[in-house]
Amino acid sequence: MDQIKKKMAALRVEADESAATAEEMKAKVKTLEQENLSKDQEISSLTHKNQLLEAEVEKLENGIKDAKKMAEESGATGREAESLQRRLQVLEEEAEAADANLRDTNEKLRQTDVKAGHYERKVQALEAERDQWESKYEEMSKKYNETKDELARFVAEIGNI
Repeated sequence: MDQIKKKMAALRVEADESAATAEEMKAKVKTLEQENLSKDQEISSLTHKNQLLEAEVEKLENGIKDAKKMAEESGATGREAESLQRRLQVLEEEAEAADANLRDTNEKLRQTDVKAGHYERKVQALEAERDQWESKYEEMSKKYNETKDELARFVAEIGNI
């Protein structure tokens, strides 16, 4: 009789521990989902920034083409050519800066994609672990109910004796 009580107490403790662990896993999943949402927003922001920078690079490249064309056409005066040459140099520097910025943005976007993938795998792993704990909890609950029924039959048999 004492052994059955001990087993039941142990089952209750294990069921309580399983329930607590399941709650912890749910909290972890929520946290990771929030992080994942934040990363998705960051990806969207970086994608938009990337598009803006690509448009700016295209604009600057067109400016460079225009400046080169103007420099070729206005070779008549030396000052005008020098002015256009300086403008061309400034535009090329701006284009290089925009290109570097674009590379940085693309790298950040790639890193964010990697992190998002990592967090998605982490969420999946935690969900699988949670499912295992829930399955274990259901199994323990079933064993508990079977033990409880067995105890009731045992008590009934003792009562009949």
